[in-house]
Amino acid sequence: MQTVYKTMGTCAQNIFLEIESGIIKDVAFDRGCNGNGKAVAALVRGMKADEAADKLRGILCASRGTSCGDQLARAIEAHLKMIENQ
Repeated sequence: MQTVYKTMGTCAQNIFLEIESGIIKDVAFDRGCNGNGKAVAALVRGMKADEAADKLRGILCASRGTSCGDQLARAIEAHLKMIENQ
């Protein structure tokens, strides 16, 4: 199931995320740094979602207080919580 996460504090505006059975199947960033978005997506594809979130949570970009990686961690956590509550 694909979810769309509205980011805050980053150049990317949305994260499109697909997780199946706890594994990240696909990630795409809407806007932001094209190369970095593609690189992060390639690195986490196939990873356990909770492990990817643990690695990315808290990474900061300049003085923004967040980053695209941190926002992806938040998107993963929101997706997993949504699945848990269904």
